[in-house]
Amino acid sequence: MQRIPEPELMTDPQQARAYAAADFEQPHAMFVRLFQDAFPDAPAHGCVLDLGCGPGDITFRFARAHPGCSVHGIDGSEAMLCLAEQALASDQLLRGRVRFFKKILPVAPPPLKRYDIIISNSLLHHLAEPRVLWKSVSDCAAPGAPVFVMDLKRPESRQAARRTAELYAACGPEVLRRDFYNSLLAAFTIDEIREQLADAGLAGFTVREVSDRHVLISGRMAR
Repeated sequence: MQRIPEPELMTDPQQARAYAAADFEQPHAMFVRLFQDAFPDAPAHGCVLDLGCGPGDITFRFARAHPGCSVHGIDGSEAMLCLAEQALASDQLLRGRVRFFKKILPVAPPPLKRYDIIISNSLLHHLAEPRVLWKSVSDCAAPGAPVFVMDLKRPESRQAARRTAELYAACGPEVLRRDFYNSLLAAFTIDEIREQLADAGLAGFTVREVSDRHVLISGRMAR
């Protein structure tokens, strides 16, 4: 099945609220756990960049799991960042360590010149041109920095995408069911991601399936 791109930004407030209210406990908890498994020696102190942070759930989870780190979340959607800022305002423990910035990829200029860790969840499939993600990774990561990207993987057919959407989003609002189905159609295959990494000079990164709908890209920047 050929990829069918979707809009890069979730700008509709209703769409953003539906996404923020959705139950992503399982994949988001898995994200943090898999990072810790992949990088048990990751910097305990430093600054983390979350590319495409959305309403901030991964940003907050990562900050809580790594209390010695500060975390910067960037996103291009004002609607998403508004929800992230609202959630941050109610969390006194994180307000000093988490910040959000409105930025469009490639990130220029980044909030900091270099980051000790780069993370990203469910951003890649939104991008019309995926190279902007890998350019941002290369531009923003410090030498030796862990890079950890999780995204959807494209099913073999529309029928398979519908089955996956029905399995995981059937109880959600209509806007979420529609968006999840469209996101599956917009996702990349493992082979496509490997080609992207090779073109970006990141061929040493690992690409692997971690669930029936998720692919994980991880590696360290060259020193």
